[in-house]
Amino acid sequence: MNLASDILKQCWFLAGPTAVGKSGIGVELARRINAEIVSLDSMSLYRGMDVGTAKPSPELRRIVPHHLIDVAEPYEEFSVAQYVDAAAAVSQQVVARGRVPLFVGGTGLYLRSLLRGVFEGPSGDPAIRKELEADAARVSPDELHARLQSVDPTSAARLHPNDVRRVIRALEVHAQTGLALSQFQRQVPRPPEHRSQNVFWLAPPRAWLHERINRRVEKMFAEGLLEEVGRLLAAPRTLSRTARQALGYQEAIDHLEGRFSLAETITRIQTRTRQFAKRQHTWFRHLEECQAVDITGNETAAELAERLLHLSTTRSNKC
Repeated sequence: MNLASDILKQCWFLAGPTAVGKSGIGVELARRINAEIVSLDSMSLYRGMDVGTAKPSPELRRIVPHHLIDVAEPYEEFSVAQYVDAAAAVSQQVVARGRVPLFVGGTGLYLRSLLRGVFEGPSGDPAIRKELEADAARVSPDELHARLQSVDPTSAARLHPNDVRRVIRALEVHAQTGLALSQFQRQVPRPPEHRSQNVFWLAPPRAWLHERINRRVEKMFAEGLLEEVGRLLAAPRTLSRTARQALGYQEAIDHLEGRFSLAETITRIQTRTRQFAKRQHTWFRHLEECQAVDITGNETAAELAERLLHLSTTRSNKC
């Protein structure tokens, strides 16, 4: 089920690129608006994937209730539709308690799907998908992505070559219908009277963010990323394709299997994370419901929470 308009209008959304400090700011904001936090992160869903996904700390989670964290096993797939269903159910429960659902995270596809509803495309064709999955096993992700580029450049521009599952889905839709997936996915914003008026994303200086990303990756290794990945690999069931897309995990696996040195692995994750942050920026900038909030990087979490409150009040007074 999609978020009903009456629930959506009561929700707040705080998005932004990875490593910008959303978790701490979200808690400060939640304390000011009587909110419970709903994770807007596609990888924090997975149990046991803690260090690499930079989940909110236990301390933050004790201050304010958090939802949709640790709700799936790493071997499970978790679709956008499943997330939206779960988020809609949680939001209804939060509102029923007289509190505000505050979505905090950086997964642009989740944000768009909450704001505009889930795309209902043609049902999957097992035979076509099996053939495409066989192709994916034979060729590189870049080659598969190039095939998508030739038939659906809009979807190709949105999807990273390593997001093989969604690349396959886009190719499957084209093979089934002769139409680009992007033609089906032209979701439009809801009418203004049905929208949340509190959808913000944090826009930091690029150099500041890149330095934060580099330090975060180094911290993850110091906190045991390799040990975490080793435990996941030793589990009876392997990581799902979705879970393997989490930043840093495939690179850590490559290192543990001897393909890259530790220094090379750290650099690869830093580079991939910076590229991911750039794509996040594009997602948020292209959603007209989102209001960009420029930050310098020198503000405290409390100061930014106060600014968001002021922006909300200013917007409400204009309506």
